[in-house]
Amino acid sequence: MSFNDGDFVKIEYSAWRASDGSLVYTTDKKKAEENQIYSERSRYGPSLIIIGKDTAIKGIDKAVRGMGISETKKVEIEPADAFGERSQDLMRVMHVSDFRSRDINPEPGMQVDLDGTVAIVRSVNSGRVTVDANHPLAGEKLTYELKVVSKVDDDKEKVLAIADMSNVKPENARVENGVVEVTFGEKVEKNADYFLNKAAFTSSVLRYMPRITKIVVKEEYARKEEGK
Repeated sequence: MSFNDGDFVKIEYSAWRASDGSLVYTTDKKKAEENQIYSERSRYGPSLIIIGKDTAIKGIDKAVRGMGISETKKVEIEPADAFGERSQDLMRVMHVSDFRSRDINPEPGMQVDLDGTVAIVRSVNSGRVTVDANHPLAGEKLTYELKVVSKVDDDKEKVLAIADMSNVKPENARVENGVVEVTFGEKVEKNADYFLNKAAFTSSVLRYMPRITKIVVKEEYARKEEGK
């Protein structure tokens, strides 16, 4: 079988630098731990991609499009179909005072957020800081091992898959007559990340599920008892 634009597909994958064979990412938690690249911030297990909708790099989208359920494939992906070529336009030299005003003491290798742009500090010299906003894998040829796990067809399962991709976990979800209704109960922590992720979730449902016309979000809050 093959997949078409808009299909929801769950995949597992691992990616290595073609230049030195080092593992740079995997959806396999055990493999990440064995290769000392495990991160608590990373999400492991099957990952959702939506064919033709820029939810994965071009090389993965192209490869998965022609695969079948349970099929595995190894592909080499050039930078143009991965994370792009490196660009000098994304390199900047800033004064160290620009960082001090943000309560940041810049050091080489540090990842910094500069007004919404994530960059890596490359050097600190004589009060000047060179930062690099290129993707860490820009310019790299990558080798991917892919496995198609499943195709998601049910609308409720699509909603839950998008929620998982957006890092929110509704306690209940229902889809009826083009309306999605989700509940985030009192046990769901309503912090800043929650509100950002919820916004990403709702916009993604409307973007990737054209039959959906409305989303109803129910939130539950409870007064905490003193001392708890």
